[in-house]
Amino acid sequence: MERKIVIKGLNPAELLGVRNAKLKHLQSYFPKLKIVARGNELMLYGDEEIMDEFEKKFNLILRHFHKYNRLTENNIDNLMLSDGDELLEKDNGNEILVHGNHGAKITARTVNQKKLVDLVHKNDMVFAVGPAGTGKTYTAVALAVQALKAKQVKRIILTRPAVEAGENLGFLPGDMKEKLDPYMMPLYDALRDMIPLEKLADMIELNIIEIAPLAFMRGRTLDKAFVILDEAQNATVMQMKMFLTRMGMTAKFIITGDMSQVDLKRGERSGLAYALDILKDIEGIGIVRMGKSDVIRHKLVKRIIDAFSEAEKNEEKNDQSTNKR
Repeated sequence: MERKIVIKGLNPAELLGVRNAKLKHLQSYFPKLKIVARGNELMLYGDEEIMDEFEKKFNLILRHFHKYNRLTENNIDNLMLSDGDELLEKDNGNEILVHGNHGAKITARTVNQKKLVDLVHKNDMVFAVGPAGTGKTYTAVALAVQALKAKQVKRIILTRPAVEAGENLGFLPGDMKEKLDPYMMPLYDALRDMIPLEKLADMIELNIIEIAPLAFMRGRTLDKAFVILDEAQNATVMQMKMFLTRMGMTAKFIITGDMSQVDLKRGERSGLAYALDILKDIEGIGIVRMGKSDVIRHKLVKRIIDAFSEAEKNEEKNDQSTNKR
C-alpha cells in the first residue's frame, strides 16, 4: 500500500529538519513504514493501519508546528506518547512559569513537566520521580520562584539528604557551608537562571531562600514556604517521615527523586520508594512519574538511560536465574 501526504502552508525544510533529521527521528517510531520526502510531499509505503497511525501523529506534529512555529526531537517524543495531544489541548500548555535572567521565558516543556505544574496547582504535596535530565528539580524551582514572586509564600526552602556518595564531608576543607555548597550546586544553578546574582545573594542572606541539608529540617515547622526535597531517593524511611511531617498549614511541598540513583548503604530502604508506596492513594498528594521522553538534555542522555535500564534488567534476570539453581 502507498499513500501521499502533502505539506501545506509551511516550509518543509523547517518542519522536517536539515537532511530530514526530524523526519528520520519520527520514522524511528514507525520502523515498518517506508517514508520518502519529495519537496512538500511525503510518500508512505507499508501497512494501511500503520499509515493511518502515522498520519494521525503527523497531523499532531503539524498542529504543534503551526502553534509554536518550531519542532524539536523532544517535541516529537512527547507527541508520540498516547496522551501527546495534551500538549495542544491544554489552555495553559505554554504557561510561562517565571521570567528568568536576560528575559528568558521558563516554561514546562514536556507533557509530564506540565502534569507536574498542574498537580502543584491542585495539591499541596507532590512527588516527581524520574531519571536524570527530565527537569524535575528545575521545574520545581521555577514553581517555587513563581510562588514567591506572586507572594503566595514568604520563603523558599531547598533541601537534600547529605548522603556521602563516595566522599566524606567531614574530610572536605572549609566550614559547613563551604563543604555543602558543591553538593547543593544543582539547586544554586537553577536559581541563578531565574534570579539575578546580587538579588539571589541578598535573598539567601535574609533567609528568604534557604538551602540546607535534610538533617537541618528536624524539629521545625515549615510554614508559609515553598519547600523542595531534592534527591529524595537518598532519604531513609525515618528521614522521609521526619521531613513530610514538617509541613505547616500554608506550605507547598515538592519531593523529587530518581530511583535508579540510590546512594544509600546496601540493604537500607529508600524513604522515597516507601513514601510512594504508602501515600499513593491519599487525597491531596499528587504523583507524576517522568520518563525518557521528558529528558531535555543532550540526545545521548536518553540513549544512556536506555542502556543502563537494559543492563539492569539483564542483571536482574541473571540474578534470578542464579538464585533458582
